[in-house]
Amino acid sequence: MAEYLRFLTQKIMMTFAKCLLKKAMQLNTGVVKKQKFGGIIKMNISNEGLSLIKKFEGCELEAYKCPAGVWTIGYGHTKNVREGMTISKEQADNMLLNELDEYCEYVEKAIKVNLEQCQFDALVSWTYNLGSTNLHESTMLKVLNEKDYEEVPNQLKRWNKVSGVINDGL
Repeated sequence: MAEYLRFLTQKIMMTFAKCLLKKAMQLNTGVVKKQKFGGIIKMNISNEGLSLIKKFEGCELEAYKCPAGVWTIGYGHTKNVREGMTISKEQADNMLLNELDEYCEYVEKAIKVNLEQCQFDALVSWTYNLGSTNLHESTMLKVLNEKDYEEVPNQLKRWNKVSGVINDGL
């Protein structure tokens, strides 16, 4: 599990870094925009972002305790999960899709700068893994909103603790 978490954090950082390189090599590429609601552009996670989360969260159809001691099921779903709970693969997929709407909104509301789709996907994945409270309280959010894109991967690396204890997997 620790190796998986280390790999997940590195993958999210690499995704964000690749977006930085892509953005630096293109002029005025703009933001990938998905839907428009009342004049507000709303981004959604892409199929690639969904695949990233599925791949690195893995799908567990029986409840288990994560390294933070929280009951978890499906693709990292934690709400109302209890010991002994089981679900189908279809239920796991539906739980993830429903929850990602919420996590996309957390990221969208917190970020004050334009993002490439792959950056948005990486941040939704990070927020899904670590929670919206950690997003809102992070220095990463502050440096991102200051448009210091190159510092973001360094800030992501700082998230290496579970319940205040360094975890080799993060």
